[in-house]
Amino acid sequence: MAKILDPSKSRQVLEPITTLSLTTLPLPSSSTSITAVAITTIPDSQTLIHIGTDSGSLILLSLNTSSIEFIRQVRVSGNGVREVSVVGGIGVVVVVSDGGGLYLADLMLTGGVEKVGFSKGVSAVATRAGKLGKLGVLGGENGGGMRWRILRRLGGGGVGRSNVVEAREVEVDGEENDCVFAVACGKKLILIEVGRSQIGDGSCRVLKEILCIESVTALVWIDDSIIVGSDTGYSVVSCITGESRLIFSLPDGSSDPYVKLLVKSHKVLLLVDNVGVVVDAYGQPVSGSLVFSRVPDSVGEVSLYVVAARDGKMELYYRKSGTFVQGLSIGGSGVGRCVIADDVHGRFVAVATPSKVTCYREISHEEQIKDLLRKKNFIEAVSLVEDLEREGYMSKEMTSFVHAQVGFLLLFDLQFEKAVDHFLLSETMQPSEIFPFIMRDPNRWSLLVPRNRYWGLHPPPSHIEDVVEDGLLAIQRAIFLRKAGVETPIDEKFLLNTTSRSDLLELAFKSIVRYLQVSRDKDLSLPVREGVDTLIMYLYRSLNYIDDMEKLASSENSC
Repeated sequence: MAKILDPSKSRQVLEPITTLSLTTLPLPSSSTSITAVAITTIPDSQTLIHIGTDSGSLILLSLNTSSIEFIRQVRVSGNGVREVSVVGGIGVVVVVSDGGGLYLADLMLTGGVEKVGFSKGVSAVATRAGKLGKLGVLGGENGGGMRWRILRRLGGGGVGRSNVVEAREVEVDGEENDCVFAVACGKKLILIEVGRSQIGDGSCRVLKEILCIESVTALVWIDDSIIVGSDTGYSVVSCITGESRLIFSLPDGSSDPYVKLLVKSHKVLLLVDNVGVVVDAYGQPVSGSLVFSRVPDSVGEVSLYVVAARDGKMELYYRKSGTFVQGLSIGGSGVGRCVIADDVHGRFVAVATPSKVTCYREISHEEQIKDLLRKKNFIEAVSLVEDLEREGYMSKEMTSFVHAQVGFLLLFDLQFEKAVDHFLLSETMQPSEIFPFIMRDPNRWSLLVPRNRYWGLHPPPSHIEDVVEDGLLAIQRAIFLRKAGVETPIDEKFLLNTTSRSDLLELAFKSIVRYLQVSRDKDLSLPVREGVDTLIMYLYRSLNYIDDMEKLASSENSC
């Protein structure tokens, strides 16, 4: 059943950079269609796009700031190109044709395309993805490069197993300039190594052959496991022992199997119609499934999001929760099969229809957060910030900055308790930033107040009585606009449960006292400490907290 999307909850994450139509390229046939796409950013920050076509050509493009430049095209075979993969580490392009041939080319296609001699009946290919921590155990105590470790592990321990056809010991030199990948060929998985010097001559080394299920059309190699998809279901195969285990079978009438490596979370997405099941390297489900609005033709990934495309439409979903985030048109209904390619660095996404390719760039995380805050989607903004920090996209200092920013926005929205909750989560906010809300300027602590405006999303600091007055006026305006049919960003619950001015002031004083009391335990300068204790005493008096005043006065304080 198709998932119903709510466009009102969408926000902009991807923005288009440029579009290139095949009709503008010097191709031998005007009827050529795109069948495969790969995008990669090389160390000099140049972004390359490799396009495979149904006429058997491989096209190289360069993505610039606002345009796509054609570089060259080469002939692969008389059959269409089914799949294109790029191993950026050594600059090799791996191509699978509809005829089952396996081909290699250098990244810039300067040496043409060479067919791997033994290849026949290849149906899928996957390069190895693995975390360095897990790769480190492959080489034992002798160290060496990644190649040494992988070859030692693949060459030992697997021979003699019933489903390992062949595993060969190889002399190794510890070099890092090699790539290891797996291909599905008939009933076998073949693990292959190709060195940088071998790209131009089509030669490579077969490291291991493993018996597998037949008709494999989808493949991912993650750590020491190869996850395969066929018309019967998904299985996980150990590249060390060759043992295979069924993950789950596909129901009758299901769509074609599709697997997608989620690089950011180091997981794999297995597609069952319009449902994406996320599993780890062992094939175990690890989180909730992603439910797409329709069966995708192709799936990609950009930072925290999963991208799905079909029938001229592209949709973004939050990878963690599966929440719909953004919808984009990429050509309208009936354009044909869509293909997505994502950059491993998470900067760009290329989406192709049969006749054109469009490149998108993720909007900066800062702008995404600002957009949510302007719409007063505070919970979603904070969730985004925390996930960005967790996955290494944002520093802890920036997270503290955003918590303080959210706190001030909530304060001016008269949500004082929630505002203080965020102030307390900020490790960079200074207690003196609260002083102007308690004592009107000028006062003895005015010069201690940092002149931070953050992102300029809230008014300058003012006395809390003025904040309450302005907030109540804003609520009255929002009620009037709502009656006139105009949507406003005022919090719905707060709008329906407006309290009196006196109650709001009391709540504001109590909340600020809570923040200042916690701030007393921080390492503060003497003038700031004096301001904190004096203003706590002032608020106690305003709240008529006699016992608390006496307790503070009789204890060590800086009033």
